[in-house]
Amino acid sequence: MLTKRFEGSFLGDAARLAPNAVLECKICWHVYDPAVGCDYWQVPAGTPFAALPEEWRCPKCDGARDQFMVIDTDGEAPVRAPATAPPGVDPRLTALAATLPARFEAAFREIHVGQMRGVPLLNETLEVKAIGFRPHGQRVLGLLVTPWFMNIVLAPGPDEDWSGLVPGAKEIIAFPSGEYEFVGANRPETGPYKACSLFSPMFDFTSMLQATETARAALAALFDPAIREEGDRSDEIRRARQEAVDAEAARTAGMDVRDEEASPTEAAKVPAVPTRRALIFGAGLASAPAAGEGSGA
Repeated sequence: MLTKRFEGSFLGDAARLAPNAVLECKICWHVYDPAVGCDYWQVPAGTPFAALPEEWRCPKCDGARDQFMVIDTDGEAPVRAPATAPPGVDPRLTALAATLPARFEAAFREIHVGQMRGVPLLNETLEVKAIGFRPHGQRVLGLLVTPWFMNIVLAPGPDEDWSGLVPGAKEIIAFPSGEYEFVGANRPETGPYKACSLFSPMFDFTSMLQATETARAALAALFDPAIREEGDRSDEIRRARQEAVDAEAARTAGMDVRDEEASPTEAAKVPAVPTRRALIFGAGLASAPAAGEGSGA
């Protein structure tokens, strides 16, 4: 039985832990849920944290179990946002931001275990983690990390109806740092949402700590206008590139192209639209492989 102290709740007294208490490693944010157990240590589902074997350590970072903090003690979704809304923020939106992380994590952990095991594009040093979910206007914004993608997630607020959102539909959404392409998605566990892929696959990361720190930095940078790269010219750039695509399609089909249409040579002189990673992280990552949409977005 667990005799050591742990951090964060109940003054470190393990005897006060509820059997269904969910705890999280403060080093790598790995979650131990008694309802799930721990495959790595062959701990069966239904094992309380206090009943883990003496030799048990975090299966992700090998951290000591006394570094785990309680995030849920009543069997409901872990509370990861303030219980009360900040001034001027709809409390329903705050409550939604508190519950969405657990729903996204549950959905994509099931995908990871049931559909993605053994797929070559997985970075098995990583796990599913919802990060920084918070009210954003009348919606909820957060970031989802999985072993195969890192996505910005935008979910509707309580007064919005996204039931008609078409999965795969693309939309440009503006933030202070620039404009980003989001793709519609809808899952039974989460409801409809829009996702913007930053990384896919995830081989740029060597640890969950590195991935989560990058995710938090990305969320902060999303609202930094200083890193915007000529965002006011994005419409012009996209229009010129589309004209070039249309002209090339017309030429290939043997059709007459109007003189005023942009030629492929002219379009080649137009600078490319900055990638999402380049806008958020700066030019240092611009030369890295472009981020894909990520399987299971």
